Amino acid sequence: MGSTSTSKSASLHISPMHISGTNAHGGDRMLGEATEGLQQQPKIVVHPGELCRVALEIKNWESQPQHLTLKLEGAFPLKWCQLQTDVESAPQLGIALQNSVAQTSDTSMEAAIDSVTLEVAAKKSRYADLWFLIPDDFFEGQDALQESKGNELNFRGCLSIYANQSLSQGLSPHPIQESNFELNVRPRSTYTTFLPTVYQEVDYIHRFINIFEQAFDPVVNSFTSMWAHLDPLTAPQALLPFLAHWVDWPIDVELDLTYQRRLIRRAVEIYRCRGTRKGLRFYLHLYTGLPLDEHIDREADKSISITEPFGQGCLFGLAYVGEDAIIGGGKPYHFDVRLRAQLNSPLDEQLVRRIIDQEKPAFCSYSLRIETN
Repeated sequence: MGSTSTSKSASLHISPMHISGTNAHGGDRMLGEATEGLQQQPKIVVHPGELCRVALEIKNWESQPQHLTLKLEGAFPLKWCQLQTDVESAPQLGIALQNSVAQTSDTSMEAAIDSVTLEVAAKKSRYADLWFLIPDDFFEGQDALQESKGNELNFRGCLSIYANQSLSQGLSPHPIQESNFELNVRPRSTYTTFLPTVYQEVDYIHRFINIFEQAFDPVVNSFTSMWAHLDPLTAPQALLPFLAHWVDWPIDVELDLTYQRRLIRRAVEIYRCRGTRKGLRFYLHLYTGLPLDEHIDREADKSISITEPFGQGCLFGLAYVGEDAIIGGGKPYHFDVRLRAQLNSPLDEQLVRRIIDQEKPAFCSYSLRIETN
């Protein structure tokens, strides 16, 4: 799609780089309304939050170089668009335009005006780009919800070429060439791709179908992300009590939310090893974040050390009373717990003791020591 209008000195050609399958006036054509004059204007379809590029070609028909001014006028905010003569700097321009749109969301500005001056060699063409970027919240922002703002989706624009010589002489500015275009703001739609081609070309049907797409998409997306709602690590906080009930895990308000998610997710593993050294170490690992150190053979060297203070017992011929064996004393069914915490991650001793009391066999006693590295 393009627009070309020539004169004896210069001409301008407008080519939208994104060719949409919709026709902004297709619905009117189906209703039998005449739109012959509008069909001659280029239709630039832009989607909120997406950069849209329009290529411009300025042709100099004179036998000598010309300094021309390309001027943009339109009923859309200036922050939405920008003229660029350096095609190589398009990526930087996109970032700058995104920042400009993000700084303000006022869509009620007066007509936008922008211009650039360029030199065109004799009998040569000069190329430029016109970039558009509509705010992400164009359809959902507060401005769109206010009735006084109106619900304008189609904006008129005009690109004009002026000769710098007449401007410098103080003459009344008269454009060499004027090219009108229409800027159509449309939501991105995927449902219409399932329609027959004859209906995809009608803009009214696109907008009508998009009403249902916006209504049903959240429901469809909830099914595709259902796995995240069933995983305690990613589920919404309001859903955690329901997931905890599935595995019969009591919610402890004193525990941090991150620890709660870990424990609910690994509750079945804790149940399988409850009352054992492995189960207690695994529970403390989930709460404290200390490593299990399964690669370390010596129990006393682990970050979570659980040892029982007794030797090989009194064996005749191997143990000698007074040297490596004693009679009486000691605590049966007793074990020692030693945690090596980091200096910047202190542990709540009372909470650790409550965890041990909950996981140990009822007839066992223990001692706790928390060291800081």
